[in-house]
Amino acid sequence: MSILTYRIDAEWDPEASLWVATSDDVPGLATEAAIMEVLAEKLRTLIPALLAANAVLPTAPTETISYELVSHRAESVLVAS
Repeated sequence: MSILTYRIDAEWDPEASLWVATSDDVPGLATEAAIMEVLAEKLRTLIPALLAANAVLPTAPTETISYELVSHRAESVLVAS
């Protein structure tokens, strides 16, 4: 049994206060959530659904799909003078 790993990129949108997830590996993936745990939960459903909808779902019924959620968050803070 082989394990496929899909890369998912999550960027913090400070204006919307949301994590936004996209992927070059999963066609059509674009979703968002306020906290990372909720985003990860949504991805567990969306990834297989999008792979199936785009006819790129692994064919073996026992195939395991895994994903790597890579996040990036940058912020600025004021320095007291």
